[in-house]
Amino acid sequence: MVTSRSGKVVPLVLLFFLSPAIGELLSGSSPPAEFFSPFSLALLSCLYGSGAIIARELKVRWRKDFRSVLVMGGAYGILEEGLMVKSFFDPAWMDLGALGQFGRFLEVNWVWAVLLTVYHAVFSIAIPIALVEIALPRQRGERWTTDRQLHIFMVLIAAVTAFGFVFLTPYRPPLLQYSAAAACVLAAGWAAHRMGRLRWRPGGGAAPVRRMLLAGLAFATFFFIFDFLGPYIFLNPALNIAAVALLVFGMWRLLESYDWDWGGNAKPKLALVSGALLFLIVLAPLQQLDATRADNTSGMALVGIAAAALLMLLYYRISKQAQDQGAPSPQGE
Repeated sequence: MVTSRSGKVVPLVLLFFLSPAIGELLSGSSPPAEFFSPFSLALLSCLYGSGAIIARELKVRWRKDFRSVLVMGGAYGILEEGLMVKSFFDPAWMDLGALGQFGRFLEVNWVWAVLLTVYHAVFSIAIPIALVEIALPRQRGERWTTDRQLHIFMVLIAAVTAFGFVFLTPYRPPLLQYSAAAACVLAAGWAAHRMGRLRWRPGGGAAPVRRMLLAGLAFATFFFIFDFLGPYIFLNPALNIAAVALLVFGMWRLLESYDWDWGGNAKPKLALVSGALLFLIVLAPLQQLDATRADNTSGMALVGIAAAALLMLLYYRISKQAQDQGAPSPQGE
């Protein structure tokens, strides 16, 4: 078991770069030509990576579970989209599309705000943390930073947020709404700290692997349908928000139904995460073929192939670990 300080560098570096790699690169928000430019890579890693590390380290220090990570992930989404790039408020934000008018009320893009909060909670924070902890099971319950190092990441994300607010766009949001977004970040952090640990129901057992793969894929598919096509499906913004809320509630209840540490087998976790990422993996080459995009999407097919290969490699690794340790296999494998 690795206990040296140098042994904590590996998970920190993995998480620091994996979070933006999923949240920005695999999603196509920042294709390879943009993502791998030195300035963009540094900025996105300091933002996403710091957010993921802070959420993960607070989870360990507070002795919480995945629900706390998701809540802190929501706080990160509000921080990035509301406080830094101000897309929650800016009607001319480049990625809004129809959502710049659909659901805009009191100078807030409400549908967009809900969608991006959920997106970052799941794809930018929770999934990268889960993947690194699956890959390095011996260090899953350990602290990866000292308190001083954790404070450095907090200062770093605050500095990047301030930089983005000032320099990314000239738009300045209304003070009341902006202050409310800042209050929501603090409230989410407080809620994550106050949450009790989940008590698994007796006999709950492990989640079935194939069912979790399908559940992750279904969640991502419906989520992005509500994102891309929401204004054309629901017509009313409140219905779009309600559909997203119902989807999140259903997945939350499903996650609470199983013991994710049952038998020490990480396959159900990986299956759930892989199902969610599968949507983005399939979408990646389609984005490269999209002639309507103004940015350079070259290399997106390779990004999707690389992501799929890494997930399969991780599945092989944990399968071998479970075999060596004699861990019981979950149902539906």
